[in-house]
Amino acid sequence: MSVDFHIPEDGIALITINRPEKRNALDAEHYQALSAAWERVRDDSSIRAAIITGAGDKAFSSGADLKSYFSRKTDLNEFWQTQKGMLLNRGLEIWKPIVAAVNGYCLAGGMTLLLATDIRVAASHATFSLAEVKRGIIAGNGGTQRVMAQLPHAIAMEMLLTGDSIDAATAQRWGLINRVVDADKLLETAMEYARRIVKNAPLAVQAAKELALRGPELGLAGGLRFEQMVNKILVASDDAKEGTLAFQEKRPPVFKGS
Repeated sequence: MSVDFHIPEDGIALITINRPEKRNALDAEHYQALSAAWERVRDDSSIRAAIITGAGDKAFSSGADLKSYFSRKTDLNEFWQTQKGMLLNRGLEIWKPIVAAVNGYCLAGGMTLLLATDIRVAASHATFSLAEVKRGIIAGNGGTQRVMAQLPHAIAMEMLLTGDSIDAATAQRWGLINRVVDADKLLETAMEYARRIVKNAPLAVQAAKELALRGPELGLAGGLRFEQMVNKILVASDDAKEGTLAFQEKRPPVFKGS
């Protein structure tokens, strides 16, 4: 039982929730390990993109291990420790792109994790749901917030209020995921997305992600101004010079993130 972290290719991190016997549900220890993995992605400059998936062929993640949480005694003071054990879907700021490879059940906290990723590939047998209302709770860690921003209102409300599942084809139709592939092609497809990303200038990629995600908070005028400021910074970077020179010399650029 673990959250596995390794770097299969330069610039790409692969995070695997490895608890298949529990449908990759996350108890407190696994959440702590996942938090550490996200922090490493954020802080390691050699990592330019990450893939998140689940072990086995049954589940991406079924979310929090409710049995372990309901039996766990906690100090109320933890409620105000808002930066403790930060997660991607809880608000940890990672501007490097995250690709999700959904290999089965994507439920509850697994779904809220998915909603915090950038590009999503699913096996054809994957299913998706925010089923917390069936257990007397709500979709936390951004579940009630991101689903409304990412899906049409009526579809998002149906998922939140009924807790019912949708299949991979339906998820793709509504724009929740990018591609549906056969299970044996899932990880390779996710890797191909990551490879395409890491070929690009890492500073520009991170800037593009941050601008896109902060845009709704800034409004159009603020977003446009933020774009101008960021571009002025990037134009002076070594990567921008390399990109221009590589174009002139008709060769692939070699970006260093500087």
